[in-house]
Amino acid sequence: MHASDDYPTHHGGPEQGGTPPRHILTPSSLNRLVRDLLEDALPLIWIEGELSNVARPASGHLYFTLKDSAAQVRCAMFRPKSGWLKFKPVDGMHVLVRARVGLYEPRGEFQLVAEHMEPAGEGALQREFEQLKARLDAEGLFDAARKRPLPRYARRIGVITSATGAAIRDVLSVMSRRWPLADIEVMPVPVQGREAPPAIVQMLRKASASGRYDVLLLTRGGGSLEDLWAFNDEQVARAIHASAVPVVSAVGHEIDFSIADFVADLRAPTPSAAAELLVPDALALHRHLQQLKQRLTTLEQRRLQSRIQRVDHLLARLQAQRPQARLARDRERLLYLQRRLLGVQREQSQRRQATLDRVRARLQAQHPNQRLLLLRRRLEALAPRLRQTIERRLERERLTLRQTGRALHAISPLATLERGYAILFDAEGKVLRSARDVAVGTPLRARLADGELPLAVQPPAKRDEPARK
Repeated sequence: MHASDDYPTHHGGPEQGGTPPRHILTPSSLNRLVRDLLEDALPLIWIEGELSNVARPASGHLYFTLKDSAAQVRCAMFRPKSGWLKFKPVDGMHVLVRARVGLYEPRGEFQLVAEHMEPAGEGALQREFEQLKARLDAEGLFDAARKRPLPRYARRIGVITSATGAAIRDVLSVMSRRWPLADIEVMPVPVQGREAPPAIVQMLRKASASGRYDVLLLTRGGGSLEDLWAFNDEQVARAIHASAVPVVSAVGHEIDFSIADFVADLRAPTPSAAAELLVPDALALHRHLQQLKQRLTTLEQRRLQSRIQRVDHLLARLQAQRPQARLARDRERLLYLQRRLLGVQREQSQRRQATLDRVRARLQAQHPNQRLLLLRRRLEALAPRLRQTIERRLERERLTLRQTGRALHAISPLATLERGYAILFDAEGKVLRSARDVAVGTPLRARLADGELPLAVQPPAKRDEPARK
């Protein structure tokens, strides 16, 4: 019986009559065992708490402590996941972490290995956003079939936004530059805070019921998820859906998406982009009109030219009805037919000569000398391929032979002897399979990997004698 390297075996003293072996762990094997138990028992978990002792050494890993009012736990976030964070973790920040529970073996310290981290407040808002989005989508508020096209030349545009924000300045600047003919009416509402959603809903309903506007623009500048939250309100979404006038949503920057964007008839990435979508470009329209004018002039010139050509053609037909003209045409036709007949005769002669040349070439190709030459060339081309095929077949057979040799060596008794085992033979050369078959004093032979040893069976040691090592 061989003792395990991880769990050394110790026997009890003689007064205990040989107690069962004890498995003694080393600190490293204990920590490894505890780590395996923790990782097997606990899958990925979500944990929320306050950051402290945040450190990012030159390695790029992130180390920190996550705590609450009663306890704390050490955490680590390794590269490259630590580089994927969209915010800078600092002490005191409240975060939501997805992590694996583990143990740092060298120090035996319990820790969490973070896979993902997000600010706790923003994460809650994001979950609320996704839930509302899924519910409204299931109700059909986002269906593309219900979205209405925008008027090509809007005469009156209602802009629902903050009267003092940067968004309205961008919108007015772009629209006045592109299409000064549009009548822009600003309908001021708060775009942030608790009072914003009901004010936006009331203004949408008022603008829809007035019948004054060709299209409505709901917009504001960029900000955090909390800043844009008024445009993720369910009542605002339903007011946009119920509007009798097409609604364009331009909330935040290009990377920001709100519930209002999904419900609106059109989503613009920025307020300036929304202004460009709502009104045409006067300069581009002027160029287009100039192009149409040029096309109209060209068409009139072509029509006049066509009529002049038709008059000339009719005049030529009248002149062609005279007898002299008909005789001239017939003479020209006769000459044409003569040239065509000569051409047909030449073409037939050339075809027959080509056919004769092909037949002569085929007869030459069937000559025995030509066929023997082709077969000799084919034989010369096949000879290297045959040698390569034979060499590949021999190489496969050699590989199979080597693999079979290794397999036979792996199951050979000699290979077992090389790993430290031995075979016992009695005086007659038979293999011993049980200790009961041998009497005390019987000579034996032990077969090892590199030779044989003579042995003799001795009586067992008395119980009051110390055991030999």
